[in-house]
Amino acid sequence: MTADLVAQLNEHKGELNERLQVVVTEASPERIVATMPVEGNRQPYGLLHGGASVALGETLGSVLASLNCPEGKQAVGVDIYATHHRSALEGTVTGTTTLLSKGRTLVVSETVVTDDQDRRVCTVRLTCFLRDVRG
Repeated sequence: MTADLVAQLNEHKGELNERLQVVVTEASPERIVATMPVEGNRQPYGLLHGGASVALGETLGSVLASLNCPEGKQAVGVDIYATHHRSALEGTVTGTTTLLSKGRTLVVSETVVTDDQDRRVCTVRLTCFLRDVRG
């Protein structure tokens, strides 16, 4: 199931993730892993843009929440919190998202973004509300 899911997520990743060059490498309802290059996602001072790290965390957390949605529900982000620990100047960052809490109406995840030396660059916590599918 994981290989099919990974292929599907990479095929339908959305415009922002195309622009950020996010590539999902692992996906299950418990854990999602994706990579993103630093090049092309830098702020004017040459560092990985913090917003790119947050966008990666929100993407992966939203996908994880969606994989944990019951039939007839959809996940929408309602709260995001990020801590930037260190800068990344080059290479690739990897986001690893794990499920922290799954309830009837909320899914909470944590994404740890690391650099090529496996050093923590950013931590993103996302809370998604599971609402009824509209229309």
